[in-house]
Amino acid sequence: MPMRTWTNEERYKYLEDPSELLGLYEDTKDSVYRQTYHIQAVTGLINDPNGFSYFGGKWHMFYQWCPWGAVHGLKYWYHVVSEDLVNWKNVGVGLKPEEEYVYDNKGVYSGSGYSLEDKLFLYYTGNNRDDDYIRHPYTCLAKMDKEGRIEKATHPLFKEHPDYTEHQRDPKLVAFPEKNRYYIVIGARTKDERGCILIYGSQKPASDYEFLGELKVPGYESFGGMWECPSIEHIGDKDVLIFCPQYLKLPGRGNGTNQNVNIVGRMDWDDLIFTPEKDFSVLDEGFDFYAAACAFNTKDERTIMSAWMGLPDVSYPTDEEDWSGCLTLPRELSIKEGRLYQRPVREIVSIRDEELDITDNEDGIYELPKTYELLIDVKSKDFKISLFTDERGEGGLSLRYDSEAKLLTFDRGNMKTTFNENEGFTRGSKLIDDLYKLQIYTDKSSVEIFVNDGEATFTSRVFPDESERYLAFHAGEVDMKAWSLKTSVDQTFVI
Repeated sequence: MPMRTWTNEERYKYLEDPSELLGLYEDTKDSVYRQTYHIQAVTGLINDPNGFSYFGGKWHMFYQWCPWGAVHGLKYWYHVVSEDLVNWKNVGVGLKPEEEYVYDNKGVYSGSGYSLEDKLFLYYTGNNRDDDYIRHPYTCLAKMDKEGRIEKATHPLFKEHPDYTEHQRDPKLVAFPEKNRYYIVIGARTKDERGCILIYGSQKPASDYEFLGELKVPGYESFGGMWECPSIEHIGDKDVLIFCPQYLKLPGRGNGTNQNVNIVGRMDWDDLIFTPEKDFSVLDEGFDFYAAACAFNTKDERTIMSAWMGLPDVSYPTDEEDWSGCLTLPRELSIKEGRLYQRPVREIVSIRDEELDITDNEDGIYELPKTYELLIDVKSKDFKISLFTDERGEGGLSLRYDSEAKLLTFDRGNMKTTFNENEGFTRGSKLIDDLYKLQIYTDKSSVEIFVNDGEATFTSRVFPDESERYLAFHAGEVDMKAWSLKTSVDQTFVI
């Protein structure tokens, strides 16, 4: 089936009436690939998580949303809420582009949140196009009250910096309220096509920002051509720089050029220098992970992150159904021996339903439901297992561990539906410790794998057909437990 060709008029059409989307909603809500416990768009396309915050006794997530189909066009912020980071309810459109506001007339682009007293401040990039269709990015502010009413500030916090290209976006607030210091970090691109981060500062969270300079990261002066979705998080006694370098190929990651990485080090806010303590690491070793965002968390001490389970400039099988994308499970971040670790949020155990019978059988093949959690304690050196196989244990997605090389290899190339061949079909992670634990979450069209309590993760979209519902154990000695999982995300049509 040929992919639809979109005109600019179709992609950048304003949503005037929710009834315009009702037919699309009805066509897509019953797709066999709609997720059951991952946030996904009510219609159309979802990409970056935005404004992730704890405010007013609830977790708030906004996501980039193009309502019309599986296309990057006019972007909105759609709003979902949760009390436990697991069960999410649709609220409706949070921020919308407006012709009369001018500053965001061609899209409400990515950003962050900051809760203060009775308001949630929302920082975002207003994508403006002038009469000649030249882009002008503005860093904009909106405020949400505890009743969910959102009002945009009259004017942007600041406009584009003239010494850089028009690619300046994705504001992330970093707050030091005890010092009356607030910083906004912006992903940017220099005029000689280097990726970088710009930093603005103020003594107030919602006004009077001044340009402070470009972040210096020694050793990364020429690392990709645009740095999207930057953030600087303080975890334990370390700082972590998270960003998405574009136009960059990395060894072992196919021909893809959109990466999401982290660097553990020290941030000097006075001199605007981030000093790495180790080389960068890919944030997730799988195929479909981008635009990671950490929550502004006033509830507890955890650093919690979610990401878009997708990539720019690629397509997915559900594009033919006019919808695309989802977000990852929220993850708790920690630092161990100078390395970033990721675990699924502890609340995820609440959606365990029935424990499944996967006791030993003669052929090592087990039929499983479409959504499950699989916990594997590895007792031997070498190991191989395949997910989404047929009833003979053939095909599917394989995980193979080579103890001599300490290499865990993930291969989705033997599934019946393959896609995005340019990204390749295999990924590998060289482990610090021998493989001892795997925690695997499958949904209708995704898999997330947590290795050795978060030492590595593999996140990917997968699109199994009805016959690909088996697990095949090929080699090694293990203890396994599995649970079916409850539905925890809302599919109600709320605009």
